[in-house]
Amino acid sequence: MLDIVLVEPEIPHNTGAVARTCAVTGARLHLVKPLGFDISDKAVKRCGLDYWHLVDLHVYEDLDEYFAVNGDAGLWLATTKAPRAYPEADLSGDVTLMFGKETAGLPAWLREKYRDRCIRIPMRDEARSLNLSNSVAILAYEALRQQDFPGLTGAGSMAE
Repeated sequence: MLDIVLVEPEIPHNTGAVARTCAVTGARLHLVKPLGFDISDKAVKRCGLDYWHLVDLHVYEDLDEYFAVNGDAGLWLATTKAPRAYPEADLSGDVTLMFGKETAGLPAWLREKYRDRCIRIPMRDEARSLNLSNSVAILAYEALRQQDFPGLTGAGSMAE
């Protein structure tokens, strides 16, 4: 199983796009408050289009509640500050990918606590970061690739 955790997401469009990625992959989506928007907001619904009924969505008041409910097994933190790139991570099995808010990323205390579980997407030094929803898609599909795309269709209608 793949779990995607967004900690204090601020931009509804990003969360909607992440929700759509979760819908098409079967990943569970976890949102940790405070959120920078109302999840019933039109912008979030519009980005997820008609896929929201396919999203297994869980919302938490804070990180303490998230960890109390879910623990930290299989946890990987996505951060531009990570000491290693994601291809070095074993994302097979049950995996949780955690992402921070768009303007600040994950809190320093959390990155330090899970220092050996921090991974980054390689990018140019001059660039600050990728868009959150793009980052989620890259790492989610890497995890799914390592898991041999469980439950996903590998061929489209042209395969017939």
